[in-house]
Amino acid sequence: MRFTLIASVVASALALSACSEQATTQSTEQPTTEVKTTQPTPAVASNPLMTASELQYQAPDFTVIRSEHFEPAMQAGIAQQAEEIKAIAENSAAPTFDNTIVAMERSGQLLNRAMSVFYNLAGTDSTEEIRAIEGRMAPMLSAHEDDIYLNDALFKRVQQIYQNRQSLALDAESLRLVEVYYDNFVAAGALLTEAEKTQIRALNEEHAALTNDFGQNLLKIARQGAVVFSSKEQLAGLSEAQLAIAAAAAADRGLEGQYVVELTNTTRHPLLSSMDNRDSRQKLWQASAGRGVSGELDNRPVLTRLAQIRAQRAKLLGFDSWADYQLNSTMAKTPQAVMDMFASMVPAVVANAEKEAAAIQAMITKTGGDFELQPWDWEYYAELVRQDQYDLDEAEVKQYFEFERVLNDGVFFTMNRLFGITLKPRPDLPVYHPDVKAYEVFDEDGSSVAIFYGDYFAREGKRGGAWMSAFVQQSRLLNNKPVIVNVMNIPKAPEGQPTLVSYDNVTTMFHEFGHGVHGMFSDVNYQTLAGTSVSRDFVEFPSTFQEDWAKDPVVIGNYARHYETGAPIPQELLAKVLKSRSFNQGFDTLEYMASALLDMEWHALSADAPLQDAEAFEQQALKKHGVDIAAIPPRYKSPYFAHVFAGGYSAGYYAYMWSEILAADAFAFIQQNGGLTRENGDLYRKFILSVGNSKLPATSYELLRGQQPTTEALLIRRGLAGPAS
Repeated sequence: MRFTLIASVVASALALSACSEQATTQSTEQPTTEVKTTQPTPAVASNPLMTASELQYQAPDFTVIRSEHFEPAMQAGIAQQAEEIKAIAENSAAPTFDNTIVAMERSGQLLNRAMSVFYNLAGTDSTEEIRAIEGRMAPMLSAHEDDIYLNDALFKRVQQIYQNRQSLALDAESLRLVEVYYDNFVAAGALLTEAEKTQIRALNEEHAALTNDFGQNLLKIARQGAVVFSSKEQLAGLSEAQLAIAAAAAADRGLEGQYVVELTNTTRHPLLSSMDNRDSRQKLWQASAGRGVSGELDNRPVLTRLAQIRAQRAKLLGFDSWADYQLNSTMAKTPQAVMDMFASMVPAVVANAEKEAAAIQAMITKTGGDFELQPWDWEYYAELVRQDQYDLDEAEVKQYFEFERVLNDGVFFTMNRLFGITLKPRPDLPVYHPDVKAYEVFDEDGSSVAIFYGDYFAREGKRGGAWMSAFVQQSRLLNNKPVIVNVMNIPKAPEGQPTLVSYDNVTTMFHEFGHGVHGMFSDVNYQTLAGTSVSRDFVEFPSTFQEDWAKDPVVIGNYARHYETGAPIPQELLAKVLKSRSFNQGFDTLEYMASALLDMEWHALSADAPLQDAEAFEQQALKKHGVDIAAIPPRYKSPYFAHVFAGGYSAGYYAYMWSEILAADAFAFIQQNGGLTRENGDLYRKFILSVGNSKLPATSYELLRGQQPTTEALLIRRGLAGPAS
């Protein structure tokens, strides 16, 4: 079992299936957690999760998996792995790579299997029963990891192998695995005293419970916080398809004749750009921005205690703050490096945003408005400015981006041209929801690479956002081929109508499949090092890199066709679409940077800092960095910042920008060397996608690029600088 798997699988339910914060364990000499098992019931005895699926590549058999199977399987998996770890730790033979490191790598397969299915479905099809299981399992899983990583006898074996690693004649990947294991144990607290281990165990247990509470509160808020409108007139400006979706959501709640707009995960809501009624815009924006601050779903006490717990854990582990601890094993290395990156960009970004605000205020005046720009006005009037500057109608643009064509003739076409792969539908493979489609991925030589699931449409019970995860991770040691899923929240058109998507959703489809091929092309021996198991500030690089293929002339010429006539998008309209991508970049960049800096400030707190007032802390943090523009709130405010308070991105939300530097630089390099060719795809696959964490990320990048990246391509990509002459 990949030893960071428990933390990462739970985090991937809220982010991406890359490794997250390290988990911790305890010595077997002083066990504090007893795994309780019950006598097998008929349901447990026939539990399909207890054995590996007989479907191809162990793809889950969703026809037989039921909610009641998860908890018994995970409990049995904990007990099974506990016995496996006990045998390794108490082995009387001298520690070797095989009897210790490889043995740990083989352990926990039942738990891995049960958790992978459970936490993927918890993110896509949450129910009261699923949420209850999450709550019960969170402290048990935390304690189980503590029982591993804080096991003194086990750590001494790992430590001895690590100290002698250069004399063991290990291949490069095995040597890397030893170093990763040792670093993970130390980061989890293996070098602490017994008293300190007791402290960190208690903090870990509370932390697991609180992160679960934060995420579950958001799922409840998503339904309870949906905004109800009583008439069609209140939603003037929305398309008939958008109105139909809102009417269906209302009918689902028994509100016939009304309209329900469900919240998205970010502060701004995509419908704000179309809603003519200013009062309705304000109502929707305030519901979105005001989440998680009242009643039983108030996330402020949860997040402030989480920040405090993390700081206390960091201090026990020898770090000044949680940010220092988290960044120690990343490309950035220090919080100061992250702060410096943003500080260098803030003046230019703020200046750009202020110009955009002035243009929007002018548009408000031009169209008869007599009010000062507010956050709920930005998207609506920015769209008018966009139309004025680029003569661009978003409704017209969407007619050339029909979902199925974008997926098949855009995303899959690009992957074929770049990597030689083809995706063939597998309707015989069971799926967990009717909207999900299964595919088998084939290499150019006809060999089978992976199973891929596409789950693209929004629905009740699915958390917001977009992500990639794995049901099975690649490992030559375990003879596992990858089973990967992409998840998005595209509003699905009513039955019988085509689903037309925005260009933003187009690029997100490319982005998530970039994560997908990172998992599918993994070619390593050890699951711990496979696929997306890289540092947070590297994991978004392969996905962001794929985004820009969406605008490649060959690619966009293949998929951007009118949904009725099949006519290609007119070149004049296409030019406007691509040119408009640099529009509103001040806003887009600033709202992201505000959230990233807010994340860093929460996690730069020291262990002795008192519990914070969430609103006051947020305001002070934004002001400190000069990103406190009233009309541009953070992309995520603290009470619904799931990435960092429920997912695996604590002190890591900066990673999107850091990774974008890598992606822009690499994409520019590929373009300079022929662009969309198999040669370039093979090069990229060899040095980046296939190696996972078997090499240091900086080493992998330099093997591809021949040098470390510069920020020049990023500034050009974001429209903040012109191409070099």
